[in-house]
Amino acid sequence: MTTEPGTPRVEHGHILALRLFDIAYAIDLAAAEQLWAKHAEGRTSRARLTATPPKAVAFGVPPLAVALDTITLDLGAERVEALVTARLYDFGAVSLALRVPARDMAWTDFTARLNAVGEVARSTFWEPILEQLRHILRTALIKPTPSAVSEDYLIGNVQSFDSKLTAADILARVDLVPLLTGETRALSETARSEVLRQRFSYYTDDLVVLTWDRAFIVEPRGDNDVADVLEVANAQLLQMRYYDELLDDELPRMYDLVEAARSRWNLSAARRYANLARTLTTLVAEVTELTEKVDNALQVTEDVYLARVYATALELFRVPNFVRAVDRKLSIIRDTYTALYDDASSLRSTLMEAAVIALIVMEIVLAVVRP
Repeated sequence: MTTEPGTPRVEHGHILALRLFDIAYAIDLAAAEQLWAKHAEGRTSRARLTATPPKAVAFGVPPLAVALDTITLDLGAERVEALVTARLYDFGAVSLALRVPARDMAWTDFTARLNAVGEVARSTFWEPILEQLRHILRTALIKPTPSAVSEDYLIGNVQSFDSKLTAADILARVDLVPLLTGETRALSETARSEVLRQRFSYYTDDLVVLTWDRAFIVEPRGDNDVADVLEVANAQLLQMRYYDELLDDELPRMYDLVEAARSRWNLSAARRYANLARTLTTLVAEVTELTEKVDNALQVTEDVYLARVYATALELFRVPNFVRAVDRKLSIIRDTYTALYDDASSLRSTLMEAAVIALIVMEIVLAVVRP
């Protein structure tokens, strides 16, 4: 491919394709680290952000990073070596990453490569890798789930162009829209403006542009902090989507159980109410515990720039909407639990009163018929 005159070439960069899956209720990271160390001769590490001071950004529980194999990808007419890695989160998510290098490329070629990697990432490419992880780490997975919920994200990362550029230069000389949208047709000015709306720079020579499913990052110092923060935001989105769907499935079942319990009035009804109430409160406790872990997956305090990127990503991915939906459904289940508990208490009181009345009647009858 050719490029327009005056458009800079990508001297050094890479393309990062992320695919995230929910594989368990939780993951014992210490056990997973030991299992993977036996399998892969110790190629594990606990994640931390490279450029940001630890007190500025902290993981609730640092995810476990494991190195997988280097593979050869066919991208059109090219064959390239790519690195596959994984990160395990204690709240049951795994993030698989495919990192494809990009060196000395025209901008249009860089865009084409990113789109080609995106096509690979949307295929069944990840399935054997995920099954391998499940098999090796099976004893570290707490309540494994067969969930089909997944998230994917694509990042184009440039460390250097063939000339020194500021963020303003990049926005003026490089057409980012085809890379951020995957579109080959020209977009309207309104649409282009919307695509480029969420952009950030801290220094004059760095740049981050975010969209719903893609991002473009220029980081001359080679830091991975922004990409790591975007991965955590996607992991939070994945988990909140999973719990939202879980509760969507659970609510109709809960209504059916409540209706069945209330339709059969007998001496065991109070016990059925109590058992169902315990089941519901266990579900609420489990989901609440895991959602709190997800909420606290990453805490950004002193790094204002990274905090803005992180907060914008969460809003862009609609994570707060899913959080509110999950909280609303949990509230419905809590209210149902309270109603069942009250019904069970009322029923027990009614049975006790009936028993007392029966005893009084029995005493009267015995007194009347006694010789």
